[in-house]
Amino acid sequence: MKTSLGTLTLCMVALMATGFPFERKGASGGAAKEKRVQYAAWDDVNVIAHGLLQLGQGLKEHVDKTKVQMRDIFAKLKVFNRTMSELGKESQRLREEEEVLRARAQGLEDREGQLLNVTAELREKAEEIQQERRTMSERMSRLEERVDSMLQGAAASPDMSAGARNNSHDGSIQDMVESQSRRINDLMERVRLQQDKLDKQNVRIRTLQSQIQQPRQRSSFPGRSSTEDPLQGGAAEQQDTPVGTAVDCHDLFLRGQTTSGVYSVQPAGSEPFSVFCEMTADGGWTVIQRRQDGSVDFDQLWAAYEKGFGSLEGEFWLGLQNIHSIVQDNSYVLSIQLSDWGEDFVSVHLPIQLGGKQTNYSLLVQEPVAANSLQSSLGSDSAAAGLSFSTPDRDNDLKVDISCAKLLSGGWWFSNCGRSNLNGRYFQSPPPKQRHQRKQGIFWKTWRGRYYPLKSSVMMIAPAAVTKS
Repeated sequence: MKTSLGTLTLCMVALMATGFPFERKGASGGAAKEKRVQYAAWDDVNVIAHGLLQLGQGLKEHVDKTKVQMRDIFAKLKVFNRTMSELGKESQRLREEEEVLRARAQGLEDREGQLLNVTAELREKAEEIQQERRTMSERMSRLEERVDSMLQGAAASPDMSAGARNNSHDGSIQDMVESQSRRINDLMERVRLQQDKLDKQNVRIRTLQSQIQQPRQRSSFPGRSSTEDPLQGGAAEQQDTPVGTAVDCHDLFLRGQTTSGVYSVQPAGSEPFSVFCEMTADGGWTVIQRRQDGSVDFDQLWAAYEKGFGSLEGEFWLGLQNIHSIVQDNSYVLSIQLSDWGEDFVSVHLPIQLGGKQTNYSLLVQEPVAANSLQSSLGSDSAAAGLSFSTPDRDNDLKVDISCAKLLSGGWWFSNCGRSNLNGRYFQSPPPKQRHQRKQGIFWKTWRGRYYPLKSSVMMIAPAAVTKS
């Protein structure tokens, strides 16, 4: 650029020196004047013009490069301003979330203080109840001694009227003792319910406190991408949340888990295994079976039904070993949800106990059911002592000369082969026309009949306390 400007300057000087006319005065004859006009050569004009064109071209290229550089600078400034604006909004949002969570935590701390006061009062009441119980025990001991002495006196005395008065007095004492016992039991039940509520509140307080720490942890990593999927992050956080050694889905619910999905549990005396939890407003239900599309073959042998098979996100059988490790000898409720091809639904609830391997995982319905009720397809009179589980290679049903698992399909708690089988073959609508094929399907006799293959079934278990809360 400097060379072009120098060349242009020299050309302009030469042009001024040779291109313009000038006057010359002669030395002799002072009055005579001679005027002479001179012009630049044509080649010199071409050289000057060519130099000017090169200079103009160089200036144009320089201006174009400068424009491109200015556009890049403006684009980078715009991106920088937008990024700063987004960071400012994100920081503002995190501050607002932190303030909301802090307010909720403060409210919960205040409530926790109130609950602690209530707990102290309840403990004092419990101590008073214990003291009253000890007093009542002492009084009962004295009353028993008095009754014994009165009975001995009545045996020695022939006076029947005195014995009658003593008997009436003993009856009033017994009524008073029973009344006091009922009162004590009621107070202890109230204390237990209050303690359960306090435990749930403590779990929720710990959950909210952990949520307060999450925005602080996110804000402490400025390099985190703003396009990260929040749903994926929430799912991973749920799976990574420590839940201790929960024995079932209801235990997880009491520990603060309220989202349905796959979790890990570890019942007493068992290794950890995965389950699908159906979380409701009242508690957590452990799903032990699901049929919905026929993607899994349920015509399996004993070893498969004992261990479990399928996918927890689709169709599956949890496994007799796992189911028994959850239920063991406790009282549980079996909830069965059925649907037909007309989009009708029905639910069946049965209080059950499940035996171990030595009883072939016998299922016992604890309460009697009416003969024609929905529950009778599994809780019949013939199952008063429990129904053992049967598969094609393990015949444990109540039929003497027939294997229900071979005659029908899959594994089930068969009684006489005709009441229910939710692990049968899955038939798409419409069902097959042959009767011997239809009775191999999924059926519940007291709802749609033995020869109607159902569309779906879900079996879930939960402690009996869930349905009473």
